[in-house]
Amino acid sequence: MRFIQKAQRRLRNEESGFTLIELLIVLVIIAILLAIAIPSYLGFKDRANQRAAQSNVRAAIPSAEAFYSDNNTYAGMTTTALKAIDSGLSSTLSVGSATTATYCLESTVGNKVASVDGPGGTVTSVAC
Repeated sequence: MRFIQKAQRRLRNEESGFTLIELLIVLVIIAILLAIAIPSYLGFKDRANQRAAQSNVRAAIPSAEAFYSDNNTYAGMTTTALKAIDSGLSSTLSVGSATTATYCLESTVGNKVASVDGPGGTVTSVAC
């Protein structure tokens, strides 16, 4: 009987809550989860930016060929001229260079760059 009274008295006087150790353990778990999640997110974001830049350049190639078809030269090709052919082109697209027989289209999304030297070139991750 005395033990029960002692336990009841302790429970009445005790303030419930989390101990400092319990809070520190929760903070350590959250820090570990963040250490795993943040690099994954940043890697995903970089890959998405690279793919978007490549897609922007690929989408502009038919417009560059249409410009050549209309003018029999790539000289004088500008971003404005390409957008007159296809108004859906990305605002990040730019014409790096354009000569009578070649061109270089470039797009930058975030910190990722994609370009193509044409005609017939492949999309690369370097600037013009």
